[in-house]
Amino acid sequence: MIRTIILLLFFIIFFILTTPLLIIEWFIGKKDPKKARLRTAARVKWGLTVATKLAGIKLTVKGVENVPTDRGILFVGNHQSFFDIIATYSTLPVATGFVAKQSIAKVPFLSTYMRRIRCLFLNRENLKEGAKTILQAAEYVKDGTAIFIYPEGTRNKSKDETALLPFHGGSFKIAQKSKCPIVPVAITGTAEVFENHMPFVKAHAVTIEYGTPLSYAEMEPEVRKNVGEYYQNLIGEMVKKNHDEAENK
Repeated sequence: MIRTIILLLFFIIFFILTTPLLIIEWFIGKKDPKKARLRTAARVKWGLTVATKLAGIKLTVKGVENVPTDRGILFVGNHQSFFDIIATYSTLPVATGFVAKQSIAKVPFLSTYMRRIRCLFLNRENLKEGAKTILQAAEYVKDGTAIFIYPEGTRNKSKDETALLPFHGGSFKIAQKSKCPIVPVAITGTAEVFENHMPFVKAHAVTIEYGTPLSYAEMEPEVRKNVGEYYQNLIGEMVKKNHDEAENK
């Protein structure tokens, strides 16, 4: 209970105290959009790093040296918790925008911050609008932005964190159209921070592993043809390995 209250208070104070900075960065963005975005992203990373510590998350990060930092990339990962973004963002070596569900676009302050760092809101009910979002994400990547998407399409509510939902192939169109590397990300342990005992936040170990980047041009034809299934299996293996390691500690 105490952790939950502390986290809520932290986010409320964070949004109140940093709103003036959003206004300043809006003016900066008129002349230098990239500078404004990177300033905002750095503050978001700081805030989510603090939130990760306040939640009592004990992070283990693997393979971050695999992440290219000199160009736009696409992160693809499994999704099991609201804390996936909080924990992951604190470990990202590059400013990153997430593809989130459309309903979050209506949340005050949070949606403003998300738009400033090039997050996108995906309408899963409207295929035409969803395609536009994917195309916009590809344009952001071409411009040098890192984008993170959960190809499962929604949060996996299974009690077995090693059982991933099917990966939607459409998520990978971002990499196909932008010709960027895909970095697989395996997240384990976040459901134990919150979802498995809502509404309370509890301290728990979380492992985030970044895999080897691979672009469409480097893929074997069979992989390219079944890219969703390939990454579902790859990330599933990473999740299981890290889950088993945590269980055996």
